[in-house]
Amino acid sequence: MSQISVRQEILALKAYVPGLSIAEIQQKYNLAQVIKMASNENPLGMPPLAREAVQRHADMGFRYPQGGNPRLVEALAKRHGLDPRRVVVGNGSDEIIDLLIRILAEPGVHNLVCFEPCFSIYPIQGRISGVEVRRHPLNADFSFDFDGLLSKVDANTRLVFITTPDNPTGYCPPRDEVAQLAAKLAQIAPACLLVIDEAYMDFAESEPDSSLLASGELPENTAFMRTFSKSFGLAGMRVGYGILPPSLADYCWRARLPFSVNILAEEAALAALEDTTFYSFTMQTVRQGRNALTVGLTALGCNVWPSAANFILFSLPENTLSAHDCFETLLRKGIIIRPLNSYNLPGHLRVSIGNEAENRTFLLAMDEILLQNRHAEASAANRECK
Repeated sequence: MSQISVRQEILALKAYVPGLSIAEIQQKYNLAQVIKMASNENPLGMPPLAREAVQRHADMGFRYPQGGNPRLVEALAKRHGLDPRRVVVGNGSDEIIDLLIRILAEPGVHNLVCFEPCFSIYPIQGRISGVEVRRHPLNADFSFDFDGLLSKVDANTRLVFITTPDNPTGYCPPRDEVAQLAAKLAQIAPACLLVIDEAYMDFAESEPDSSLLASGELPENTAFMRTFSKSFGLAGMRVGYGILPPSLADYCWRARLPFSVNILAEEAALAALEDTTFYSFTMQTVRQGRNALTVGLTALGCNVWPSAANFILFSLPENTLSAHDCFETLLRKGIIIRPLNSYNLPGHLRVSIGNEAENRTFLLAMDEILLQNRHAEASAANRECK
C-alpha cells in the first residue's frame, strides 16, 4: 500500500467552486441551448481584434513566448501611465495573488486578513501555503468594515486583501476610504502589503473616482490586481496582471513559473488593449444591462444590492421558494446563474450581466418561476381551508 501522504492543510481544504459550464447543463437536462450568466464573463464574447490575433498567430503555438512578456508589460505600463518595473503579468491574476502569498508569508508564522465573504482564492491559496487566514465579516448591508478588518491585523500579518468592486456583492467603497485603509495599515503593520483586487473596477460608473490606481495614487504598501477576464473578454485565455512596488515586482518575476502567459494569450491581450471599440461597447452593454436587471428584479419583488461590477447580488421575495430551488429551476430552463453557498450566503444568488437578449430571457424566466410559486402557494392554502 502506498505511504504517500499530504499536508494537513490540504486534507482540510475546500476547493474553489467554479460556475457550472454550458456543456454539463446541456447534457444533464438535454437542452439544445443554454445561457450562462454565472461566471462574470464578458457578455459580448471575445474582442474581434483578439480573435483575429489568435488566428493569425496560431501557427506559432509551438514556440515559447518571449521571457517576461515585455511587449505586454510595456503596453500595460503605457495604459496606466506607470513605470514598467511595477508591472507583473501572470496566468490570470490568481497566479500573482498566489505568488504574493508565497513570497511574503512564512508558513506557520505569518497570517493574511480578508473579509467574509470574499473571493475565495485568497483564503484557499493562503491555506495551501500554510498561512493562517483571519477573516472579518462584512457589514449587514455588505459594505466594508475597514476598522474591523484592521482589528485582525498584528505584527505577523503580511497581506490584507480587499476586492473593489467586491465579489460577490458588487459593493465599491469610496476611494478615500481605501486610501485611509492603506495609511492606517502602514502605521499598524509596516511589513504588511495591502492587495486591492480591482478585477471589476472598469465597470464602476466613474473609475477615477473609485480606484486609487486609476487616480494615480499608489501607496508604497499597496498592490493592485487587474485582469483580462472580464471587460477584455479573455477569461479562457488566462491573462492577469499586478501593479506592485518595483522591488516586490522583481521578486515576483524571479518566483513566477517561466512562460506562464502563453504566446497566444499574450497576442490576444495585446490586441484586446487595442480594440477600443469593443471595450467601449462592453462598458455600455454592462452598465445598461446592470440597470435593466436591477429594475427588473426589483419589480419582481426581489431584494437587489447596488453593484458597481458586471454582476448583481439578489435575494428572492420573502415567503417564496428557496434560492436553491430557484437556481435549480433556472437550470432546467437552460439558464445558469450562481448560487452562493460557497460564499456562505445560501439565501442569495448572483447573476452576471448578459447581453440584451440574455437579460430579457432571464427576467422572463424569473417572472414565470415566481408566478408559478405564488400559484402553488395559493392552491395549497385553498386546500388547507377546505
